Amino acid sequence: MLSAVAIDDEYMALEVIKSHASKVPFLHLTEVFTDAIKALEYVKEEPVDLVFLDIKMPDISGMEVAALLPKRTLVIFTTAYSEHAVKGFELDATDYLLKPFSLARFLQACQRAREWHDLKHAPEQAFLFVKTGSDQVKIRFEDLLYCEAQGNYVTFHLLQEKVVGRTTLAEIEKQLPATFVKTHRSFIANLTQVRRVERHQLTVADKVVPISSTFQDLLAAELNKWNPAG
Repeated sequence: MLSAVAIDDEYMALEVIKSHASKVPFLHLTEVFTDAIKALEYVKEEPVDLVFLDIKMPDISGMEVAALLPKRTLVIFTTAYSEHAVKGFELDATDYLLKPFSLARFLQACQRAREWHDLKHAPEQAFLFVKTGSDQVKIRFEDLLYCEAQGNYVTFHLLQEKVVGRTTLAEIEKQLPATFVKTHRSFIANLTQVRRVERHQLTVADKVVPISSTFQDLLAAELNKWNPAG
């Protein structure tokens, strides 16, 4: 179920959205607002998945409102001014409804929002498969200490073993979660397994991983995310 609010300075426009929303089984329209500032305060206290947002409003535009919404909030712009469409999509709008819009077009936009919502909230994959010769070996992220590139091969250093796969560090980096950080052009380390941080090296479990000067600032920033007080 998608939770949503609608913001429009025209009462009749909100009535149309309310009517359409009542016919969409996976959509729960919690509130409607003619005052965009009050809507922003509401969303701050009661986060929603989706906002139907008019663009041309007094005092503050829909574009400005969209920029103030939480990053994970989906936006469907609703307006009578088609010249705003391109700008709307530049703000990563989920869809753009040109007034007057039909129930079918409204439903299409809602379905697109549901697809985006499901994609954003999908659980992170907890493993990857690595090709070793003719076999595929499953590597669980929780068991992976660090990756080490050696030419066209990457060695996966695990808690209990090593696995060598024919791939590149760049390809592997795309598949790893945020807890894995590059420390050197040839190394990616699992921060959840780090026991000690020194100027030029990490101790990951009982192994030493180098830190190059190129990646020192990046690593420091990532470590601060996990330990803001430190």
